[in-house]
Amino acid sequence: MIHLDFRTWSTIIRNYCLEARHNEALSIFLQNVRCSSGYKPDHQVLAAILKSCTALLAIKLGKVLHGHVVKQGHLSCHSVSKALLNLYAKCGELDDCQKLFGQMGNSDPVNWNIVLSGFSGSRICDAEVMKLFFAMHSGGKAKPNPITIATTLPVCARLLNLYAGKSVHSYVIKSGWETDTLVGNSLVSLYAKCGLVCKDAYAVFTSINHKDVVSWNAIIAGFVENKIMVDALELFKWMLKGPIEPNYATIANILPVCAFLDKDVPYCFGREIHCYVQRRTELLADVSVCNALVSFYLRVGWMEEAESLFRNMISIDLVSWNAIIAGYASHGEWLKALDLFCELLSLEVTGPDSVTVVSILPACAHLQNLHVGKEIHGYILRHPYLCEDTTVGNALISFYAKCNHVKAAFQTFLMNSERDLISWNSMLDAVVGSEYDTQFLGLLNWMLSEGIRPDSITILTIIHFCTSVFRVDKVKETHCYSIKASLLQGDVEPTVGNALLDAYAKCGNIEYAFKIFQSLSEKRNLITCNSMISGYVICGLHDDAYKIFNGMSDADLTTWNLMVRAYAENDSPVQALNVLQELHARGMKPDAVTIMSFLLVCAQMCSGHFLKQCHGYAVRACFVDVHLKGALLDAYAKCGAIKYAYKLFQSSFHKDLVMFTAMVSGYAMHGMGEEALMVFSNMLELCVKPDHVIITAVLSACSHSGLVNEGLKIFNSIENIHGLKPTMEQYACVVDLLARGGKVEDAYSFVARMPIEANATVWGTLLGACRTHHEVELGRLVADRLFEIEADNIGNYVVMSNLYAADARWDGVIEVRKLMRTQDLKKPAGCSWIEVERRENVFIAGDSSHPQRSLIYTTLSTLDQQIKERIHF
Repeated sequence: MIHLDFRTWSTIIRNYCLEARHNEALSIFLQNVRCSSGYKPDHQVLAAILKSCTALLAIKLGKVLHGHVVKQGHLSCHSVSKALLNLYAKCGELDDCQKLFGQMGNSDPVNWNIVLSGFSGSRICDAEVMKLFFAMHSGGKAKPNPITIATTLPVCARLLNLYAGKSVHSYVIKSGWETDTLVGNSLVSLYAKCGLVCKDAYAVFTSINHKDVVSWNAIIAGFVENKIMVDALELFKWMLKGPIEPNYATIANILPVCAFLDKDVPYCFGREIHCYVQRRTELLADVSVCNALVSFYLRVGWMEEAESLFRNMISIDLVSWNAIIAGYASHGEWLKALDLFCELLSLEVTGPDSVTVVSILPACAHLQNLHVGKEIHGYILRHPYLCEDTTVGNALISFYAKCNHVKAAFQTFLMNSERDLISWNSMLDAVVGSEYDTQFLGLLNWMLSEGIRPDSITILTIIHFCTSVFRVDKVKETHCYSIKASLLQGDVEPTVGNALLDAYAKCGNIEYAFKIFQSLSEKRNLITCNSMISGYVICGLHDDAYKIFNGMSDADLTTWNLMVRAYAENDSPVQALNVLQELHARGMKPDAVTIMSFLLVCAQMCSGHFLKQCHGYAVRACFVDVHLKGALLDAYAKCGAIKYAYKLFQSSFHKDLVMFTAMVSGYAMHGMGEEALMVFSNMLELCVKPDHVIITAVLSACSHSGLVNEGLKIFNSIENIHGLKPTMEQYACVVDLLARGGKVEDAYSFVARMPIEANATVWGTLLGACRTHHEVELGRLVADRLFEIEADNIGNYVVMSNLYAADARWDGVIEVRKLMRTQDLKKPAGCSWIEVERRENVFIAGDSSHPQRSLIYTTLSTLDQQIKERIHF
């Protein structure tokens, strides 16, 4: 160490402190203290060193110096005591700060301002700041000055305490500081944050005599925060015409405004601002300005410009990486986002933070990339600051839930050190519809026991659960809570009301659904009307659905799809076709749901022409939907084009249970049992687990093809191999299978041995078999049982009457017809139809209104004669 006298060293230390070379100042000071026991710094050096400790947040050294100050009697020196007070305030040692303040006296406003800034800077003692300010104001020894006001007003803004803020403003006016720049800037921010930007904040802004860049930033940021984008942009233009130049904060504030403007305007204004930045080298070198530009380009969807700017930035920080990763993720470019994340990791300059993790985990979830997601989870576990971040934990829960790993989501949920409402909502949403849905109510009760109040998102999740398990009682409980918690009244958009309406409809309580629909009369939107139409369609109330539809001023594709389905289900194919044509005339493009709804119409009309048109449209529109392919396959089969159905089946690379079921059902419909069995066996070889629907279809195919042994073998496999319980429909199929094979007695014995009581379908199938095989006595027994279960089904009476007639049991025929008259039952006329040259021809029994009836009857007579001649021959 160079040998200089103490006075010289003291001068050097003070100069270093003035030049903000705090580390060097402290180093020299400590060397002097260690090397010379006689070194006694004066009050000027102590004040300077305490300022360096404050700048470096060196609280331990500061406390040691505090002890030295007290011993040396320097505490009475104002510069030293203020430096100590400032040290404690800036380092967050608020108890020591307040204690020292009490020892110093309260007549100096600088001391008050130091303490106020300390408490204000902590952001957790806002109430204490207000107490201190009013104590200073009422004490009278030290009057608040503009710095006091500028320190206190941001606290009023944080607390949204407009009353306190206006009280301070009144004091400002009385003191004549309303034109002061520092005070004016604080008042502008206060009123803007309290939502009074247009009048109060703007009035204060215009009253500031000497506006600086902070003034402009405060008013522009105020309009942006209050979503008044056009005015914010006008203010920015006004600023550019004056002497004050925008700084980095101005650019960061105004760029998001450009992104919210209509059509091509954002790009034009954004580019102009970018050009302005290019002309200001100090702005171009500022990383926050470049980050704001990158975020702007990403927000408006100009991905190439964003990445080009990102790659050419002079310096890139973690905020830059977070912006580009989040931007690509928000536009659904998940792979690109993941590539950028991997690139960030490879740099090994700075690790991801919570923002990075929260941005990239949804990309992993959408890509179903469990491997990378787990690696990120591992990284989180190795960094405690990430583990303690609730938003990171919530993102992990959501990630595992979307990857269908509900167990891992729950384990992550349990590991969260602090769970907020988002944590509970994420976990509840993960459970709904999963194999763990039985745990939903327990989880919800646990949340309530923790004192967490449900919000509208929680309510929507609960409603979703109630709908999935068809628990209308739980829907009512949720409805009741929503009313008590004012969640229905508070909704600007009737989100909760729409969800409740939909839930009641899906649970079959259409009366309650309509009551909610009526209660939302002032808030109804498109979703409300669609939900009500959907409810009526589900419940088969098609006329009511038409009324809602006809009363709507606007409709989207969902509305039109619902109406196509409503007409299709109501056997109104012509009206369904009209709806489809009107949809097309309005310039709307049918989606996969539209096509699936219209396929019902094609099947009803047996229209191969319309069916092929639908298929062609689906191919041209590149619809990749397994359910649509299954519906097309089913429609081809119902229209008699089983070869087309099989071609479509063979052309599908990915065959799931839906496709196999449609193909087996098609073959069953056409009595092609062996082909159906072949497809079913192929499915089992591919390890696709069957459900009740496809097993029923296979049994039906065996029944129609007389494959009794094969059918019985499949029936036995339901419980023994596939672990399912046979359904009533499957029992009916076996009865039909045995009966068609001539084993009517066996069929009756099978029904008698059933472990569950047979319903009307089973007994009806057996009665039909008795008629086919002329088993009159057995038929009488079956009919008696059937008339008890289903007394109002005229078909059963007709079958029994025909059975008696075939055996010349006319007394039985008379008895059955007497029963029919007693029950006031009438047989509907038989109906059939066929499409010829794209025209549907309908024939009803007893109707002779067809325009070509003479030709038809002549042809039928000729055919009948030829058949008789053939038989005679």
